Amino acid sequence: MADYMETYEQWVNSSFFDEDTRKELKSIEGNEAEIRERFFDDLEFGTAGLRGIIGAGTNRMNTYVVARATQGLANYILSRHGEKRGVAIAFDCRRFSPEFADVAACVLAANGIKAFRFESLRPTPELSFAVRYLGCIAGINITASHNPPEYNGYKVYWEDGAQITPPNDIGIMLEVKKLSIEDSKMITLEEAKEKGLYQVIGQEVDDAYIAELKKLVIHQDTIDQYAKDITVVYSPLHGTGNIPARRILAELGFENVYVVPEQELPDGEFPTVSYPNPEAKEAFELALKLAEEKDADLVLATDPDADRLGVYVKDTKSGEYKCLTGNMSGSLLAEYEISQIKETRGLPSDGRLIKSIVTTNMAACIADAYGVKMEECLTGFKFI
Repeated sequence: MADYMETYEQWVNSSFFDEDTRKELKSIEGNEAEIRERFFDDLEFGTAGLRGIIGAGTNRMNTYVVARATQGLANYILSRHGEKRGVAIAFDCRRFSPEFADVAACVLAANGIKAFRFESLRPTPELSFAVRYLGCIAGINITASHNPPEYNGYKVYWEDGAQITPPNDIGIMLEVKKLSIEDSKMITLEEAKEKGLYQVIGQEVDDAYIAELKKLVIHQDTIDQYAKDITVVYSPLHGTGNIPARRILAELGFENVYVVPEQELPDGEFPTVSYPNPEAKEAFELALKLAEEKDADLVLATDPDADRLGVYVKDTKSGEYKCLTGNMSGSLLAEYEISQIKETRGLPSDGRLIKSIVTTNMAACIADAYGVKMEECLTGFKFI
């Protein structure tokens, strides 16, 4: 008890912490259970970074915890002599996401590392692209993916655009653990800009990202022929997918795209859903209602950081909308990609179909059917 109460008192009484933080903590004075929950441990920096409930305390997501994590990352980057390459920073629609992004940028700048910070919210896949496009040593994304609104998080990416994997994840975690909450270096946003260590990024990266996405299209001629006959309903679930998803669909030629109005604009409270996960049926309630009105063929939804996709398709015989699980849509995409690459330009001799250990074994059947070697990896995009 003494340890966490001592830390609590330090946060309440030290001028190191801002007035709002101390006021929040004073409001729980005498509530031992709440104090213990906030201070019994540090919010752990794991292989996926940080994720936790927003609030004051060592076991919460706040500017001080974000600063400590970023200082650990900065120390690791400096140890690898990667400071001249900079770090790309993106953030989603959640509470304090822009503020956490700026704290990370200011800590990096204090360590002589340039931050390339997106001007406004962007999806996770674009952050991954930006790291490679800008030649950065690392990336930071402030997001808690599809968690409830009281959460936020901090994900670290390495130079390959993937989330950190061994040995970098271990190295960064060790650097973070060496630090106390007061050890972070920090300069103001104005100082960072004056030193040329804070650069706002936006349209240039957006345009390059969309151009790269277009290269993945195999049959633009088919889209040109049939797009006008296909009606799509889409929901970003109050998150980051709205602008980029609509843009790519429009530029490819899909004219009949309807966005769920109640879920169109960014909102970290996610007022229309209790759980903003496109794999949950509840998240599709409004989208399916709009699909019925528009007689849509395809219904799509992305999670708040737009790296997870949910799909419903209309059964033309029954008129009902059927959910495609991740395994189903993944299998359909894999078969289409492999078959059409084979038809249009031939399969490469070193081609691979990659699946995670928790993905359907149908992937193996598809690979066998086309004579493609299949590789299994641990769960998570970063292991591909």
